[in-house]
Amino acid sequence: MAESHLLDTSGLNCPLPVLKAKKALKPLSHGEVLTVIATDPASTIDFKHFCHVSGNVLERLHEEDGRFEYVIRKVTE
Repeated sequence: MAESHLLDTSGLNCPLPVLKAKKALKPLSHGEVLTVIATDPASTIDFKHFCHVSGNVLERLHEEDGRFEYVIRKVTE
């Protein structure tokens, strides 16, 4: 099973959650998973776009009570 990492960007606004996630993904190995917690509603658009452009996989997007959780699997180097 691939290693999993957590990044909490609660309270940060666009584009900081995606920029911090990009930085956190950089040292991860292929197949590792990064779970990002965010509170910015615009982050949904940003993370979908980021994963599409970067080639990484957005495995899960969950929102509950203004808290967004993104599970991203690194598939690019």
